[in-house]
Amino acid sequence: MIKVGIVGGTGYTGVELLRLLTAHSHVQLTAITSRKEDGLPVADMYPSLRGRVSLAFSAPEKARLTECDVVFFATPHGVAMTQAPELLAAGVKLIDLAADFRLKDTRQFEQWYGMPHSCPEVLVEAVYGLPELNREAIKKARVIGNPGCYPTTIQLGFYPLLKADIIDASHLIADCKSGVSGAGRKAEVNLLFTETSDNFKAYGVSGHRHTPETVEQLQRFTQQKIGLTFTPHLVPIIRGMHSTLYGRLTKEIDNQTLQALFENAYQNEPFVDVMPFGTHPETRSTRASNMLRLALHRPDVNGVPGDTVVVLVVQDNLVKGSSGQAIQCMNIMCGLEETAGLIHVPVLP
Repeated sequence: MIKVGIVGGTGYTGVELLRLLTAHSHVQLTAITSRKEDGLPVADMYPSLRGRVSLAFSAPEKARLTECDVVFFATPHGVAMTQAPELLAAGVKLIDLAADFRLKDTRQFEQWYGMPHSCPEVLVEAVYGLPELNREAIKKARVIGNPGCYPTTIQLGFYPLLKADIIDASHLIADCKSGVSGAGRKAEVNLLFTETSDNFKAYGVSGHRHTPETVEQLQRFTQQKIGLTFTPHLVPIIRGMHSTLYGRLTKEIDNQTLQALFENAYQNEPFVDVMPFGTHPETRSTRASNMLRLALHRPDVNGVPGDTVVVLVVQDNLVKGSSGQAIQCMNIMCGLEETAGLIHVPVLP
């Protein structure tokens, strides 16, 4: 059994880790930390876990984290890097769901997250945890920087096109929407029900911190210089993410060949579903699951296929966009079946 600890178990990504890990046959939950809720049984805060999680929250200094095989950090940015050296010295593998180990350029990290990076020596060996595009490196990793939710959809949507070198990489557009749970479990006026319900708005238009992460990773797949216009939006749903991606084709290609690029790229991926050309994936088709679904479109111009390819991508922002993907990485790191604990049929309705 793999002994697992979770630092920061009271937020949405933390409870999602708990929900998924309780159904994982190779995992023994060992420690769940929360300084504020020290001593409170987890099931008292989250009744959905009654009968499944018997642990209580414990303050970080009391938790037996060094006895774990894997520790997940479901914490604000800046927490994982302060504890990483001690845990690594004890032989613990780390998976950070925040941004501490996503960006290789510390200057970029400091610019977008407003804090110095306290352990650049660990950052050097950290591996970006997007399994479909980085599986071999994840197998050998001790430290994983779990991708952001938006970057997951954008990278998996653009990757086959960049790899085939058939789009203008300097003018990529990502028009993305996320449910309110993506903002985390916190009391802020702009996240109140009366503020988000019956409303729709963009944010971070002049610059969003997921942009440098996405550009850094996409640059791995092309010799062209990446130029990305990324606009996130908040929509009045709890779970779900929908990204509409636009790329300008630079080579002649028919729609059948375009579809084959994606089907071949993801044919062996258990959590990427390439839908038929011209279909419309819905966020509810992935709710509470680790599945990402995508579909291609190519609008006609004067009755003939135009030079714009549109990729529609949907996922559950808390599962494939966060906690489920982190567990997928753990499975790979520990030599387990990659799908272990993650075969959940999406919830409908």
